[in-house]
Amino acid sequence: MKKIVIFASGSGSNAEKIILHFKNSTLGNVVAVFTNNLHAKVLERAKKLDIATQIFTREALNNGEVLEKIEVIQPDLIVLAGFLWKFPENIVKEFPNQIVNIHPALLPKYGGKGMYGMHVHQAVLDNKETQTGITIHFVNEHYDEGGIIFQQTVTIDDCKSAECIAEKVHALEHEYFPLEIEKLLTSNL
Repeated sequence: MKKIVIFASGSGSNAEKIILHFKNSTLGNVVAVFTNNLHAKVLERAKKLDIATQIFTREALNNGEVLEKIEVIQPDLIVLAGFLWKFPENIVKEFPNQIVNIHPALLPKYGGKGMYGMHVHQAVLDNKETQTGITIHFVNEHYDEGGIIFQQTVTIDDCKSAECIAEKVHALEHEYFPLEIEKLLTSNL
């Protein structure tokens, strides 16, 4: 049984979809949710679904404490699902091509430091894009620059607000992220 660890900073809707997707799977399951936010709603969602949680500080992430906790688990895949901090190089090096992230735009557009959540959707709206989408990619030592695994587009020419764009992008995330994780787990991880 393959083990998935999720890192999230906020509401955890993607984390919940992934946990539920693998709840009765014979392929793998989510064994822990890590968060940097003591008040993140992802903690409630994980607790309700009987998933272990870990809360950590920036110092613990950067000084190797979080890496040690991950090494104890030995996950097959680390999934960043709305995790807002830059992932440290020591973890990236320890788990090469085993860390994936979802970005709420079609990379390389609208990626990089500070480009997350509503910041991305507002930039897409401000630039009068007619479509946007999601990008699932491997994590490397740079923001949003790891190899692209999967992209899916959605038409947004009917959207007059960043909230409308966010709604459409969230629907794509919830539909495709668990499926792409499943494909990765069935590959040569």
